[in-house]
Amino acid sequence: MKTANKKNESRIRRHKRIRAKVQGTAERPRLSIYKSNRYISGQIIDDEKGLTLVSFSSKTLKKGGKGEASVPAQAGKELARLAKEKKVKRVVFDRGGFIYTGVVKAFADGAREGGLEF
Repeated sequence: MKTANKKNESRIRRHKRIRAKVQGTAERPRLSIYKSNRYISGQIIDDEKGLTLVSFSSKTLKKGGKGEASVPAQAGKELARLAKEKKVKRVVFDRGGFIYTGVVKAFADGAREGGLEF
């Protein structure tokens, strides 16, 4: 089995375990993230209705220069800004089976700075 397949299968298994415990409601929707090799995206989802309330991807952001906030942090802040417009303040964080370091942590910290509570 190729290493890439094994890593992705392990991530999917971790994500299934997380999703068995994490459920988004109308009062507290789920903030789900996905990261590829180039981009990171986040969605705020109400699982009771099966409805995506807000979504944002780092594809639309331009890369910052030296001294500016990282792209994942900017994406997290922008997602939080869009969520505020939809009157969403509190969410449940679903890391999508990814390890909570690096890009995932920067995205989460950016969302917290933007005003989301989790």
